Amino acid sequence: MKRILPILLSLLLLTGCGGNSADGYQQITQEEAKEMMDTQEVIILDVREQDEYDSGHIPGAVLLPVGSIDEDTATEVIPEKDSTVLVYCRSGNRSKTASSALAELGYTNIYEFGGISTWPYETES
Repeated sequence: MKRILPILLSLLLLTGCGGNSADGYQQITQEEAKEMMDTQEVIILDVREQDEYDSGHIPGAVLLPVGSIDEDTATEVIPEKDSTVLVYCRSGNRSKTASSALAELGYTNIYEFGGISTWPYETES
């Protein structure tokens, strides 16, 4: 047991305990995302395609399709690199890709919360 404890502590230190991803963003639950939307200034980023966005999105969400993310398009939607950005897509795959891309562009407060397909709260068309 004495030999296992240092190994466990080392693993804890290596993985961290703040939910930070090695990709430069944090993954949070939809409940946490909703709480952030309700209590602080955030940018809600929908990274699906235009037709998907038009068929229904989270109120206040801004569209930035994952395939179009670069320095210029990101700056148009997210002018400040330290803005709190909540990222979602349909199922959670594209939002992870988009969150990584934003982190690589230097954005520091990126939170990925999956897809709208399981979003239990209000949407609008």
